[in-house]
Amino acid sequence: MKIHQHAPDAAPPTLEEAAQAFAAIGSEPRLEALRLLVRAGPVGMTVGEVREALGIGASTCTHHLRFLAAAGLVEQTKKGRHIACCAAFARIEALAAYLVTECCVDATRRETS
Repeated sequence: MKIHQHAPDAAPPTLEEAAQAFAAIGSEPRLEALRLLVRAGPVGMTVGEVREALGIGASTCTHHLRFLAAAGLVEQTKKGRHIACCAAFARIEALAAYLVTECCVDATRRETS
């Protein structure tokens, strides 16, 4: 069940884009940060809230969130003195679909031959 609102479906990622996104979540702190933002929903969290929830330093948190943003998995918006971060749900869904779009296609071909 989807309870978030997001932009129209993102275009399927290219192989290079998918590799960059998977590399971004290949780090435990970045995967934790992304899951935290997914749980926060479309409202997201400030960098300070993410830092506090993860128990990491400010510069480390900023580095991880920028890495996720560069991969298109997190959207950041400056709000006054704070930076708000939210999960890029359409992009995350497109990335998940990239993995499962052709699920079992080759197995089906082998069964029919």
